Amino acid sequence: MRLHCAVDLHGDNGFYGIVDDNGKRLFKQRIPNSLPAVLTALEPYRKRLKNGVIVESTYNWYWLVDGLQANGYAVRLANPAAMQQYNGLKNSDDESDTFFLAELSRLDILPEGYIYPKEERPVRDLVRRRQLLVHQRTAHILSFQNLIARERGEEIASNVIQGLSADDMETYLPDPRLQLMGRTNIETIKFFTKQIRALERAVLAEAKLKPAFEKLLTVPGIGNILALTIMLETGDIARFEKVGNYSSYSRCVKSLRTSNDKKKGENNRKNGNRYLNWAYIEASNYMRRYCPEAKAWYQRKTRRSKTVVATKALASKICKACYFIMRDQVDFDVKLLFG
Repeated sequence: MRLHCAVDLHGDNGFYGIVDDNGKRLFKQRIPNSLPAVLTALEPYRKRLKNGVIVESTYNWYWLVDGLQANGYAVRLANPAAMQQYNGLKNSDDESDTFFLAELSRLDILPEGYIYPKEERPVRDLVRRRQLLVHQRTAHILSFQNLIARERGEEIASNVIQGLSADDMETYLPDPRLQLMGRTNIETIKFFTKQIRALERAVLAEAKLKPAFEKLLTVPGIGNILALTIMLETGDIARFEKVGNYSSYSRCVKSLRTSNDKKKGENNRKNGNRYLNWAYIEASNYMRRYCPEAKAWYQRKTRRSKTVVATKALASKICKACYFIMRDQVDFDVKLLFG
């Protein structure tokens, strides 16, 4: 008889539960986040855990999934966005959440997430870290722009700001205290820029080895960073059976719930990969600058829709094109996209 093990994982511990094929609870225990402790607790049940250990896709699952796989356990990643317990429950705790996952496994209806390959995960996470630093640098650029606007009533472009030095503050700001504020922004911006470039060099050194990266660069408006993001966040394109699955994962389709041809609300708009969504929106903004066909299509779309809707629609088209580019390893063909 098979056994089904599930984990409700937290920051410093996890609640582990095991049931058999009849639903009988055989084991329940809260175990600290220590791989040796987890392996010791599961060892008596190892041979019967044929259906894998179910780990919920939380922010800190890497160490547990990698550790279990390295020790010969099959692991399945539960997708929390695709499941929902009964809303009428009066009481819910770690134990009930754990055995809920185990029951889904026992009934073979567990919605599963994708376990990104361990060897490729650090490269993808480097790109994510770069995006974080870019956002933080942008915050300091905006802060300096606001400072100049308040004190001088002038606008200053972001590329000009990135070329300034701390010594230039005496020219822009007369008050020593304001100069200190400006120097803080400028020096922080330069620090972030240095770190961002270091991350880019590290990732590009590995990305050029992948054929998908070179093919994505044939899309107008997609440069190194967007190609890196799309390639690494997509992972194995074969895991998406159809183009619709991929565009949904990329958050490039509508989130809508209808009944009798009437709108009844929206489903989870955040279900999917926010990094891919960002990449395709950026690609949409750039493509209409560099591709005449995309610009003409976008202008026709804005006659009937808002610019936000038109941008999202173009992003959806680019997303679908990139799916076939990565799947079939072909160059971008503007005629196939715009006719």
